[in-house]
Amino acid sequence: MSSAWNASDVTPDGAAWLASAGTYPRSTLALWGERPDAPVVLPCGSVFDVVSAPAMFGRRMLDRLWDDGPGSGPVAQFRGRMLLFAAPGTAQRLPALLEWEEWGGRDSREATRTDAVPPLLCHGTGDAVTVPAPSRNTSLTVPAPPESVSSAAPAPPESISPAVPTRSDSISPATPPPAGTTAPARSDSRWLVAPDTRQPWLPGPEVLLWAAVRAARSAVRISIFPPADQDAKVYDVSRRR
Repeated sequence: MSSAWNASDVTPDGAAWLASAGTYPRSTLALWGERPDAPVVLPCGSVFDVVSAPAMFGRRMLDRLWDDGPGSGPVAQFRGRMLLFAAPGTAQRLPALLEWEEWGGRDSREATRTDAVPPLLCHGTGDAVTVPAPSRNTSLTVPAPPESVSSAAPAPPESISPAVPTRSDSISPATPPPAGTTAPARSDSRWLVAPDTRQPWLPGPEVLLWAAVRAARSAVRISIFPPADQDAKVYDVSRRR
């Protein structure tokens, strides 16, 4: 069943999960306790990978995941891109699966199933992404960090320093900023499927390949009737695994 989507807020447990990806989870949670409207830069590869897609194609992928598939993990919109949070290792495996799909259909006279798939940016180990603020409200009560990070050393002062410039969708692996660094707030930065537990389900590369192929198929269908409201979808997270 298709559902509508609006911006949603991260729960305290979801904030703890996001913060656990950084080097100093306690400092990130403390920052969000004071500034819940602050986006931050977090590393990929250990807690999650991120697949970044153009906004319209990313929405089609999200529709396929929720209408016909198992649902999605957390999903954010940032600077015209859709950030689909995925299981660690997805960033390394998904490009190979897409290439295999493309190669497998080259002997056919028909277009391959991935011809309509735009370039997907896969962020894994060594990369970092800017994640939207956990809340648009003025307060957020954050819980203690998970046990796995409870013994983390106190963050140095620069880990909660003022915002630094970042790229639109990722940080160069060669010079990543400190994990938990704040990033400039953007009006188009929001959570569409916000993390709400300390262990959210995350799709793997096979699931995202499936969604990309089906989104590509839907992209080539021509309709004379434009969608009524492309910003009116919200996903029933109770279906999430």
